[in-house]
Amino acid sequence: MNQERVFKVLLGPHVSEKATVLAEKKGQFVFKVATDATKLEIKKAVEGLFNVKVENVSTVNVLGKTKRTARGLGKRNDWKKAIVSLQPGQDLDFSSSAE
Repeated sequence: MNQERVFKVLLGPHVSEKATVLAEKKGQFVFKVATDATKLEIKKAVEGLFNVKVENVSTVNVLGKTKRTARGLGKRNDWKKAIVSLQPGQDLDFSSSAE
């Protein structure tokens, strides 16, 4: 996979209370990813960027919420979430990944 596609697949970490608990207790990390990304692409992107070994990748298509605005109803964008499980002994450090 070329370097350009790696940066298009991983859009960034998804920070939430549930994601923090998963990272601390189970060694699983949550990312926002491109909607057309496959599990294999996500695995290769995480392994390439962070120099870790990925054990499993689970994906979830998150539907955007419908919100009321002054002009009627609006809808937030749909997005895809990836839950990445690392092999035992591996850890992900977001601060040292910037090269």
